[in-house]
Amino acid sequence: MNARAAATPDQPGIDRPRLILASGSPRRRELLAQIGLVPDTIDPADIDESPFPDELPSPHAQRLSREKAGMVAARHAGAIVLAADTVVGLGRRILPKADDVDTARRCLNLLQGRRHRVYTGVALVGTDGKLWSRVVESQVIFRTLSRDEIDQYLSTGDWKGKAGGYAIQGLASLFVRQLSGSYSNVVGLPLTEVAGCLRAAGIDALALAAAQATSRG
Repeated sequence: MNARAAATPDQPGIDRPRLILASGSPRRRELLAQIGLVPDTIDPADIDESPFPDELPSPHAQRLSREKAGMVAARHAGAIVLAADTVVGLGRRILPKADDVDTARRCLNLLQGRRHRVYTGVALVGTDGKLWSRVVESQVIFRTLSRDEIDQYLSTGDWKGKAGGYAIQGLASLFVRQLSGSYSNVVGLPLTEVAGCLRAAGIDALALAAAQATSRG
C-alpha cells in the first residue's frame, strides 16, 4: 500500500501521508472533520479494554491507545495510524462504558454533584513506525441531579456505549456546571494535541486547509 495518498478525501489533489483512524467512533470522525481531515481508512482495533488490577485512569487510557495504535499499524505499513481511548475517572476509580441502563444509572449517581476527570490517551504511529503518545486530562463538575432528571436522561438512550454513562456533546451538557480543560477531549479526541502529533508525523491540518483555500482561488 502506498504511504501517501495523491488525492485525499479532505484535500483533493493535495498530497499527504495516508491517515488511518483506529476507531469506529463517529464522534472522533466528526472532530477530525472540524480540522479539515477525513481519514483514508477507518480500521477499529479490537482489544480487551478491561483495566488491569489497581490500574489508574490515566495509565489505563494511555495503555489502551498505544495497544490500539500498534495493532492497527501492523496492518497498514507506511501509513499514519491514529488511535485514542477516553476514560472517565472518579478519583482512582475507572468508570465503565455504559452498555446497559443499570450501569448508566450507577455512573450518573456517582457523578452528580461531584467533580470528575476525563482522560483521553492519544497514540499515533508515523509512516516510519515512530510512536507519539499523549494523555490529556479535563475536569468536569456535574450539578446535583434529581431522580427524575436521571430517569429522563436514561430514557433517551443518549448514554449508550459512553464512558461514564454520558455524552457531553448531547443532553448531558445540561448537567455540566463547570468544565476545565479541553472540551474536545471530553468528547473523545483532544484536537490541539492530536494536531500537534499529526504535524510532527507529516500531516499539517492548518497548512492543508490553507493550501486547499489557495487552490480554490
